[in-house]
Amino acid sequence: MARGGVQSLEQLARALVVIAIVAGAATGLWLLRPTPTYSSEDVTAGSPFDVTFRVENKDAWFTLSNLKISCVLAQVRASTTAPALVEATNVLFPARNASGLEPGESGTFTCPFRAVLGHQTKDDPGIATRAEIYFRSEYDLPLFDSFRLTNDSARFFLNTRVLPPRWASKP
Repeated sequence: MARGGVQSLEQLARALVVIAIVAGAATGLWLLRPTPTYSSEDVTAGSPFDVTFRVENKDAWFTLSNLKISCVLAQVRASTTAPALVEATNVLFPARNASGLEPGESGTFTCPFRAVLGHQTKDDPGIATRAEIYFRSEYDLPLFDSFRLTNDSARFFLNTRVLPPRWASKP
């Protein structure tokens, strides 16, 4: 009876080791997936919502294929503005890959938030300083083009402490 108990424990230990190896491999592969990074160009004139943003593929191996970018106005403090998701406009990728970014490449886009906010930007010029935005990316899983990944960036706020002001990611 003791021998049977020891064999059961050995089988359980083997099963746990196999599960741990599979989970570790899956986690490792997930961490290797490419994710786009975002930055803002300076707000030098006009509305802070009209600024051009930069998207970059910092991954050394994988392409961001069929990249689709949406802009999300997450919140505006002290306002009744509801969260809004809008498709990015003026999306410019390098000419050789018009639908995505190769490793190390970058592109630009703008977010048409003023169309969503409408009359509120005229009535309240400080709305941008109280806003938080982020970007939602959808792209094909590398090596398995039939699966789409969705990635939300960190939230950005209008940093007026730097000159010229720019949208910066929240710490």
